[in-house]
Amino acid sequence: MIYTKTGDMGTTSLIGGTRVAKCHSRVEAYGTVDELGAQIALLTEQMAQHPVFATPCTLLRQVQRQLFTIQTLLALEPDPIHPVGIDIEAYSTQLTAHCADVEHAIDHLQATLPPFRGFVIPGGNTLSAQSHVARTVCRRAERRIVALYNEQPQSANAAVLSYVNRLSDYLFVLSRHILAALGNDECFL
Repeated sequence: MIYTKTGDMGTTSLIGGTRVAKCHSRVEAYGTVDELGAQIALLTEQMAQHPVFATPCTLLRQVQRQLFTIQTLLALEPDPIHPVGIDIEAYSTQLTAHCADVEHAIDHLQATLPPFRGFVIPGGNTLSAQSHVARTVCRRAERRIVALYNEQPQSANAAVLSYVNRLSDYLFVLSRHILAALGNDECFL
């Protein structure tokens, strides 16, 4: 059943059983990552209409899977009431490996772009603008995660922070790549 009515009073369960307010910093963090995944889905679907973007679309679909991993790690309570069988170390290793893939993609795209000349004003076309929307949501997710880790240092996961930080870099470079691939000019400040 899709509705359980257990959240009708403004609480939700973390992985491990503890109920917290839906505005809890942990819920804010994984909820913003969920929003990021939806923005990336929109970007990916729009880009899929252009065969030139097959490789970035493949990477973005992998990113969506990694974002579910991050949501899982963020939804874990620090000291679960009911032990759960999630291998945090394996998830962290997976994120670190995929972070290297994202870095490689950044390097590849950047090598095809004209030199960076300063602050870029988002826009130029819908796809590039959507990449910037995803980038800004990614930065917000990063801020929410940092706030959670500052509040609950025992939860801190360096792989999560590195991945989200690198992903926002990728989305920025991708926005520039989209403009170049579709023949649009960048607008610099």
